Amino acid sequence: MPSTTTFQHTEVLPLGKDTTTEYRLVTDEGVETVEAAGRKFLTVDPAALTTLARTAIKDIQHLLRTSHLQQLRAIVDDPEASGNDRFVAMDLLRNAAISAGGVLPMCQDTGTAIVIGKRGEGVLTGGDDERALSQGIFDAYQQLNLRYSQMAPVNFWDERNTGTNLPAQIELYHKDNTAGQPEDPSYEFLFMAKGGGSANKTFLYQETKAVLNPKRLARFLDEKLRSLGTAACPPYHLAIVVGGMSAEFNLKVAKLASARYLDNLPTEGSELGHAFRDRDLEQQVLEMTRQFGIGAQFGGKYFCHDVRVIRLPRHGASCPVGVAVSCSADRQAKAKITADGVFIEQLERDPARFLPDVTEEDLSEDVVSVDLNRPMAEIRAQLSQLPVKTRLSLTGPLVVARDIAHAKIAERLDAGEEMPDYLKNHPVYYAGPAKTPEGYASGSFGPTTAGRMDSYVEQFQAAGGSLVMLAKGNRSKQVTSACQSHGGFYLGSIGGPAARLAQDCIKKVDVLEYAELGMEAVWKIEVEDFPAFVVIDDKGNDFFASTGDPVLQISFR
Repeated sequence: MPSTTTFQHTEVLPLGKDTTTEYRLVTDEGVETVEAAGRKFLTVDPAALTTLARTAIKDIQHLLRTSHLQQLRAIVDDPEASGNDRFVAMDLLRNAAISAGGVLPMCQDTGTAIVIGKRGEGVLTGGDDERALSQGIFDAYQQLNLRYSQMAPVNFWDERNTGTNLPAQIELYHKDNTAGQPEDPSYEFLFMAKGGGSANKTFLYQETKAVLNPKRLARFLDEKLRSLGTAACPPYHLAIVVGGMSAEFNLKVAKLASARYLDNLPTEGSELGHAFRDRDLEQQVLEMTRQFGIGAQFGGKYFCHDVRVIRLPRHGASCPVGVAVSCSADRQAKAKITADGVFIEQLERDPARFLPDVTEEDLSEDVVSVDLNRPMAEIRAQLSQLPVKTRLSLTGPLVVARDIAHAKIAERLDAGEEMPDYLKNHPVYYAGPAKTPEGYASGSFGPTTAGRMDSYVEQFQAAGGSLVMLAKGNRSKQVTSACQSHGGFYLGSIGGPAARLAQDCIKKVDVLEYAELGMEAVWKIEVEDFPAFVVIDDKGNDFFASTGDPVLQISFR
């Protein structure tokens, strides 16, 4: 029988009108309107796109949204927040105030540049938009104190740093006029800088209809969200997306949701199959994360600032579930080009106004000073007296080494060579600095995700090295076992305040070995009052293993 169903079109992501984002004018040059064939067109010179991209990258590397800073201040003011929650939030606010000066970027991992553009059919640019935007990104990374992180494969196994942070991820789309009425032509953008830490905490789970049950979904999320850990620098903006016509669309929506780009979605679904936000479920998931005990990195309730839960249509045989986070380096900004000029979202230029008048004593429990100028045996003896979660203040020399340096040292050990003395005599800090501004001892120099070095710990500690490690995030069981066997320690550094560490804590930086590796070289740095926490001790205790077991009898409403 012929179908009697009539065609109805719906956008899958029907965003309501954005009436809350404030914009500032970047330039009114390179933009004009023309009329032809009875229609109005907007012409955009490629130079305007380049200027916009360059400006956007600078802004998002140094400035944050006002709403994000308000959430950090709310942690400091919350009497239910743990001392460690408040200390982390204060350090992130201080970092934001330093970064806003435009010299030190807020994070040493200045990320992959991502641009999403939506162009109305009445916008004329000449057609090589991706090149013009890439030029602006190139300019920003060349001119600013940012880090180059993009690796080009020269063959399947070997890579070289591009030295420009290109290529960028640039996605350009046609902008749908759902109302079907003529409108003033415009070009809309979202600019993002996504670091490796938060990008690595994007997950896709191929589930089934069975997960669409309040009790089953609650247990599923309780397990998966705990496994995010702290390597991506919480408190997080967390996004959960259920459904999607494909796996890749699910993850794209999760990334956009974590940037709060989809906040104006409807809050109810329909038989046509558009996406919607479930605000009630968002609050339930947020409350779940507050019960984990992980907190803002070292215990407490602020594992997440907020949660977005989005439901998408799906193929009946597939139910993808995507999870994504935006970390403490919450770097994104909207932008638009209209007949009035080139505009970018107004980010907060005075984050210092969110710093409260409190002392260090108001923020945390007792702080233990650790003198790193002593022999390693004395440092370990002091650490052995402290329980996990103890806050430390480190002063003295650290050796800096991460992925490539660890691989090279492992090759030397495999060849029968000795462990380098610098890893025997000093704690090792997993990190890679951004460019050093003139007049500074260091560029932004925050910690790297510790888990990437887990496979080296047993071998290195058995050879007398890496007995005190410093980085961010949780470690695997093999690291806990190695520390228990060899008398080692893992200290957690706050993920996020790379600019503050560079300005206030790192006093001297010298290359020890592998200078040809650039930021991946082995460095020796001198630090003063460098904040850290005992995470794994020499007795096999692990803070992250003590944050509580999943609650098995749990269900959403």
